[in-house]
Amino acid sequence: MPKDDLTYKFDVVVIGAGAAGLFCAGQAGQRGLKVLLVDHSDKVAEKIRISGGGRCNFTNRDALPAQFLSDNPHFCRSALSRYTPQDFIGLLQRHNIPFHEKHKGQLFCDRSAEDVINVLLAECAAGQVTRWQPCSIKSVLCAEQSGATSYQLQSDRGLIEAVQVVVATGGLSIPKIGATDFGYRLARQFGLRLVEPRAGLVPLTFDGEAWAPYAQLAGLALPVLIETSPLDATPKQRKQAQVFAEDLLFTHRGLSGPAVLQISSFWREGQPIRINLAPGVDLPATLLRAKATSKKRVANELAGLVPSRLADAWVSQDPALQRPIGEATDKALLRLAQGLADWQLTPNGSEGYKKAEVTLGGVDTRDLSSQSMESKQPGLYFIGEVVDATGWLGGYNFQWAWASGFACAEALAVKHVKLAC
Repeated sequence: MPKDDLTYKFDVVVIGAGAAGLFCAGQAGQRGLKVLLVDHSDKVAEKIRISGGGRCNFTNRDALPAQFLSDNPHFCRSALSRYTPQDFIGLLQRHNIPFHEKHKGQLFCDRSAEDVINVLLAECAAGQVTRWQPCSIKSVLCAEQSGATSYQLQSDRGLIEAVQVVVATGGLSIPKIGATDFGYRLARQFGLRLVEPRAGLVPLTFDGEAWAPYAQLAGLALPVLIETSPLDATPKQRKQAQVFAEDLLFTHRGLSGPAVLQISSFWREGQPIRINLAPGVDLPATLLRAKATSKKRVANELAGLVPSRLADAWVSQDPALQRPIGEATDKALLRLAQGLADWQLTPNGSEGYKKAEVTLGGVDTRDLSSQSMESKQPGLYFIGEVVDATGWLGGYNFQWAWASGFACAEALAVKHVKLAC
């Protein structure tokens, strides 16, 4: 146990023992650097532990820069090209970790997310990384000596000196497992710009009274097409809008499921979302054809096209549809088809950071090197979620953690050699 009256010297201090911090620390240590990894929590990688239903969607085979959001969408291209999903897959295979692909390139552990955590800890052990947990960093100061930059970090275990510091503190999402704004505060301290953080991959909520007809559908899931666009969007703008084909989940307060988590990162306050509740179905033709041949009530006929609970909830709001389909007017049926195929509704907000899987925004990439992740403050690096580079749902954000951590570790080693010379 370190003593408070000592100064501890390391080549690199990595702040944050999440996915990016653990991976970067292990990689840097294996390159011959003396590395200290610190975290204010007594547990490592809680986001890994709870991800993917406890099985960790650790990467996506198809991870490309196009699946990342940033004020500078090209920033992540360099790191992603130098450490690919195949590289991380190879690491797991070397550790004999079984995994499987669910769909759309998403890879999960067969057993538990603990397998990924144990691999990262083993990599840190292989690099002889020193790990202090729990250990809070109280201050970070920079000193210039003989033209060289060094850092002094005051911690609750004593004073730490290092030539290079890596910030891997994540964002604001899920505060109950330890999320803080430490990384953003440190960036501001050293004059770095921030892109305003906001909750991403998060359920959306709706006004209670307006949502009342749908609150009873809580727990219902179905495949949809979903997009968001401005209220006055032109046909060209809609054609260029991001559309996701995923499952939608109704909740008591609004909408969730992969479809909504995906679109939430593109949604902005005041914008409507548009949902096709019956993708692949020609609703106008199907309903008009049923009118000529069926004796069922509209809700019963509709239940063959969408879940019956949804059919009942939708029809109950329109007296013109509460009858046998043969007695409904063409106008009412076409209105029904249009509403289901292009359901437009405007969220009043989201479930916020407490339910968000990631934080959008963060340290502005204009102040970082895409090659090394070093900031314009010499010797200070930012990796992972704290950076303004956020992936889609489906393993992309873990791949960014591995790729940015790897790029940083390589740069740390190169710079260490130069400083030693």
